[in-house]
Formats: sequence, structure tokens, C-alpha cells
Amino acid sequence: MRNKSSCWTQLTNLCAKNEERRVRANDREYNEKFQYASNCIMTSKYNIITFLPVNLFEQFQEVANTYFLFLLILQLIPQISSLSWFTTIVPLVLVLSITAVKDATDDYFRHKSDNQVNNRQSQVLIGGILQKEKWMNVRVGDIIKLENNQFVAADLLLLSSSEPHGLCYIETAELDGETNMKVRQSLSVTSELGDPNNLARFDGEVVCEPPNNKLDRFCGTLYWKDCKYPLSNQNMLLRGCVLRNTESCYGLVIFAGPDTKLMQNSGRTKFKRTSIDRLMNTLVLWIFGFLVCMGVILAIGNAVWEKEVGALFQSFLPWDPTVDNFLFSAFLSFWSYVIILNTVVPISLYVALEYNQIKNIENGLQQYNFLNINVKFI
Repeated sequence: MRNKSSCWTQLTNLCAKNEERRVRANDREYNEKFQYASNCIMTSKYNIITFLPVNLFEQFQEVANTYFLFLLILQLIPQISSLSWFTTIVPLVLVLSITAVKDATDDYFRHKSDNQVNNRQSQVLIGGILQKEKWMNVRVGDIIKLENNQFVAADLLLLSSSEPHGLCYIETAELDGETNMKVRQSLSVTSELGDPNNLARFDGEVVCEPPNNKLDRFCGTLYWKDCKYPLSNQNMLLRGCVLRNTESCYGLVIFAGPDTKLMQNSGRTKFKRTSIDRLMNTLVLWIFGFLVCMGVILAIGNAVWEKEVGALFQSFLPWDPTVDNFLFSAFLSFWSYVIILNTVVPISLYVALEYNQIKNIENGLQQYNFLNINVKFI
């Protein structure tokens, strides 16, 4: 009783804030007014247009890449450049290209996985007839028929089941890692709607909480035939679950696509950094600090030499036209020393790391294919 009262309290507060979700069964026109998300999911990070700018932005979050880009800009300034810019741009482009190829490959497999999931088939009740629809075409308010061992296409309100008392059994391993069966039960008033003709006439309206990532909580109310019935998590089938030991059941789509609890918990795909990457960033910062200290010491030595001795050589070794005093000469010398000593930051090490990561991916794919061949053979 306490759980039901708290659920009612939360639902009342949501309604007061106009944050509730309203879903009417078998009425796409009504549900489309709220512009709910479709059941199409996208876990990839890039497309053809955004790949280059987004990937470069992510790569230049690496300290070493930013350092070498800064060094390349310095080498393009004739007054301080003492080395050819070609010596920096080639390894930098090589590192960026290898990383881009690796990221593009990962994202390609994400696109492939998304297409595979979005094109799965579900039986949707349309006009009293069960029709096969792709998952990405399922909409909020549709009634779906699930059969044994099928994945749940969206977050559903269980309406009826082939089992007695409206029971069904699900496996939630993809949601919480638990392989034991869980029991879900439909409301007694809807458990009798087992026939597609009866379900096609079902016009109940669900008022519930907005999308969230709480796997063990659901608060809502079903309004049907001038009555209202409280709903809880025991009445819900979440996307990613698998129907087990149940011949068939019917469910009403409440949350679809990115609004489902599975996708709400998955979060946004982020740029991943390994512990080696973080260690390398820290080392590069320390090395760069050491490089700056060396440049400052050498620049001070240049200033002292130019002031005390360099003036004697002005007749046959004059300063550049842009240099008018020893302090400005020391300033330019500082950047020249930074360019000369840039090899203390080993860009070749980054090339080797990226190459090793690609080799590890290739070895992993080979092992995966080998295991698949053995499983098929068995």
C-alpha cells in the first residue's frame, strides 16, 4: 500500500508540472501530436558530413596532437622557423589518419549494428490485423504481439498473455545482467483482451511518468471505460528483454527508441581514452614544461650574449630588419629553441601506439571469426 501511495503521489506531482506522458492505444494521430520519439535508435557518433570535423576535434583533445599542431604553426613563421614544416606535418598527418581510420571502422560497425536492430521484424496490430513492421517503424501507442524467445522492441505495457492470469516470463540479461526469469503480469481488466479483434477496439489511455533511466520503477495510470487503474513496474516489458517460456503476449508501446529505459541508461557515445592515453598526456605535459624551461634558459643566454657581445658583430652580422633590440631577439630565439628541441616529445611513439592498437583490433577480429567458425562447426 505504501508503494502504491508513493506512486500516486509522484504521478500527481508530475501531472502538476505538466511532465506526464499520455498514450492512447490504437490512435497514432492522437499520439503524434506530442511528437514522441520514433523507435529508431542510433548509437553511432558520426555520419559522412560530420566525421571529419568531429573526429579532428576529438583528436585534438589529445595534448600531443595539440602540441604538434602548435609546433607546425610556429614552423610556418619565417622569423623563428629553423626547421622545415615538412618534418612535423608528415608524422602528425600519419597519426591523425591512423586514428581516423580506426574510429571510422568502429563507427561503421555501430552503423551496421544499428541497421540490424532497426530492421528487426515485429507483429503490429494495425486495423485489427497483425502486420509485420520493422522496429524503426513502430510508434508510441501501437499494440505489438510478442512470441516466445523474441526480443521486446520497445517499452511495453503488458495487456494480455497466453499464460493464465495474464502472466509472462522475461529474461533481463541485457538490462541488468541477471539470467534468472522474472515474472510480469497484466491488469485483470486487460488480460481478457487476448483476441486481436478485441485489442483492435481497445482505446485505453495511459498517463505516466516521462522517460527516465530507472529500471525498477514505473508510475502510471490506465484510464479505460470511465475507470482508472494504477500501473507499476510489474506491468511493464522493457526493451532488450526476451520473452521466455510464454507462447505469446500483447503489449502497448509506452516508450520508443531513445526514450526507452535501455537507451536512457546507455548514454551518449563518448570519445574513449585508455589508461595509456591518459598517462601519455600527463608525460607530454611534463616534457613540454621541461622544454619551456630549457627554452627560457637558452633565450636568457641569447639576450645576455646579444647585449654584451653581439653588438660587436653588427657590422658584418646584423639583426634582421624586424629585430631592433636584444630582448626581441631573445623572444624570437625562445620559439626557435622550442622548434629545435621539439624532438623531446616523441611523435614516433604515438605512431607506434596507434599501429599497435590497430594490430590488436585485427587480432581480436581474427579470434572472433575463429570462434564463430568453431561454434558453427559444433
